[in-house]
Order: sequence, then C-alpha cells, then structure tokens
Amino acid sequence: MSNKFNIEKIVRAFQFEGQYKRAERNTDGHINDTFVVYFTKDDGKEYRYILQRINHNVFKEPEKLMENIVGITQHMRKKIIAAGGDPLRETLNIVPTVDGKAFHVCEDGNYWRTYIYIEGAKAYELPESAHQFYNVGKAFGKFQRLLSDYPAEKLHETIPNFHHTKLRFDALVKAVEEDVMNRAKDVKEEIEFAFAREKDTSVLVDLLEKGQLPLRVTHNDTKLNNVMIDNATGEGICVIDLDTVMPGLSLYDFGDSIRFGASTAPEDEKDLSKVWMDLNLYENYTKGFLEEAGDSLTRTELEYLAFSAKLMTYECGIRFLTDYLQGDTYFKIQRPEHNLDRTRTQFKLVADMEKKLDEMKKIVDECMRRNING
Repeated sequence: MSNKFNIEKIVRAFQFEGQYKRAERNTDGHINDTFVVYFTKDDGKEYRYILQRINHNVFKEPEKLMENIVGITQHMRKKIIAAGGDPLRETLNIVPTVDGKAFHVCEDGNYWRTYIYIEGAKAYELPESAHQFYNVGKAFGKFQRLLSDYPAEKLHETIPNFHHTKLRFDALVKAVEEDVMNRAKDVKEEIEFAFAREKDTSVLVDLLEKGQLPLRVTHNDTKLNNVMIDNATGEGICVIDLDTVMPGLSLYDFGDSIRFGASTAPEDEKDLSKVWMDLNLYENYTKGFLEEAGDSLTRTELEYLAFSAKLMTYECGIRFLTDYLQGDTYFKIQRPEHNLDRTRTQFKLVADMEKKLDEMKKIVDECMRRNING
C-alpha cells in the first residue's frame, strides 16, 4: 500500500499480538490519518486494529488529549465490567506501545495511537430511522451516565472555550465591525437575526459560573457517526472519537445532537423550505438519552435541555456567519457562499425550535415521567 507513512515500521512500536499482514487507509475522518491494520495470530484468524496519526496541527497537545482518553476509557471500562457488559465492544480500548505508553512519537514528530477494532458494528452518517436515532440517544446518554462521577476538572481543554457561546458572539460582533471582506452589507438580515438573540448567549455560561449547572465530562462532537451501531441488534454500543472530550456541560452534547440529527435537511441545504426540526426525531433521541442519563442529571439540566438544542444550533450558525464575514478561514468550503448557506440552515432551525420550544420541554417532562413510573 503506497502512502507517505511507513506503517510496517510504526506498528512495531505497539504491543500487537500476531503477525502484521497489511494496512488499509480509512477515509471517513477529516482530521486524523486513520488506517485499519490486519494481524494474523497463531490460530490462523485475522484480527483488526485502528491505527491513527493524531493531527497535532489541530490538537496542539496530543499528550494531554491522550491523558483525557486514557482516564475516561479506564473509568468506563470498570463500570462496564461491573455491570456485566463487554468492555472490548462498549468502550474504546487503547493498545499500549512496547514501552507501555498510550501513544508513540515517530522520528518525524508525528504522534500515533492504536485501538482494538470493534467488530460487528458500523457508524452511520445519517439516521436510517427514528428508532436508530433513539439508540444513538441511548448511547450518548450512557456515555454521560458512566462518566457522571468522573472528576471533569481533571480533564484538559483540548480546544479552549469551545462552547463558550458568549465569546462566540463577541467574535461575530468583531467580524461585523472589521468586515474585512466587505460582506456585511449583503447579510444584514442574518446579522440582525444573530444580534436579536444576544441575551441567549450568556444563559448557560452564567448558570455554570454560579454553580447552578454542574461541570461534566462532555464529548463535544455528538454526531450520529460517532456511535458504533451493532449489526445484529441495531443498538448503539460504543461512543467513539474522543479527541474533543473536555470539561463542559451535558447540555452542550444533548443540544448539538439535536442540531445535527433532528434536522430534516443537510447542514448546507440551499432550499430553506426543506429545513425544519423534526419533533419525532427529537422525541426519540430525548427518550433514549434520558432513559440512560436521566437519573444522573440535575433538575436544572433537565429544565434547560430543550433550550440547549436551540442554543447549540444558534451558536453553530453564528460561527458559520463569523467565518463567512472573515473570508472562510476556518470551515472548509466547496463554493463561495457555502458558509452563508450553512448559516441560513442553522438560523432556520433556530426559528423553528423557538416555535416548538414548549412542545420540546413537554417531551422532556413526559420522558422523565415515564422513567420514574417505569
């Protein structure tokens, strides 16, 4: 296999069992370089592992990132074993290096890590049914529950202030004032929409600062494709891609799942008549999430779940708008107004959620009532 990395040499740095056979590049991810490596053991069977180069341009301190992952996966592993689960399938398992570390640094300065491959499961880009989205909700709810007693303050911030909505809004204000691309005049409607909701930006960060919301372990990339779905049962068995695990709010993870998974259209849909938030998808995800995590959440967290979906969608919209005004320097684009299209879909979802907020809150209450009544 031709690639710029000497995979055969890199695998020798890890405690693999058996004989190395080959490697295949996995092209699903956008940030890290990922390979599936194949080994044959004495029994003649083939075994697979995930080998990844950590992108240290995005994640500036890979050592801290791996410290986070080791800490939370070991914590979850103990809980899974105690509950009679399968620790090889229900959490990521790091294969240590020959000197017992969680990662290997090559001579060229690249950082590598390895996980045991989770067999008999796959990740999906979009939900194939409402029931599948329910199972994704269960998986992220279980992730939250298993880590509800983990000391979040021990975690390193791999991307500082990632969901600090107030700072995201301040960045938008600055982008409008500087208007380096002379685009503000053409997006007055979008800017007005964003500015009209400024008061929302500080709601959750203020509650956190006042101690009214607990600091939690958060995943921060709760998309459908970060859950492995079991091929046989259709259940979400393992949450993957833990690079953005940080201290934060459970509401960030819930809200971002809804933003992405309960929308009826792609993130960059040009025809806004196709864009709204599907209440059935929202209800299914909420039901699954709360069945697993409900008992570990506080009353205030439950109270703001519906609001968090709106806030995370709004935050994403203002990030797209900021990037558009600054000349598209952060998000990859395929066309000149790509970030503007993304902004508009997010703001359309926000407006739709505002109309449905009472129904969304009612669904949370009903799900919790069902949990209590069994």
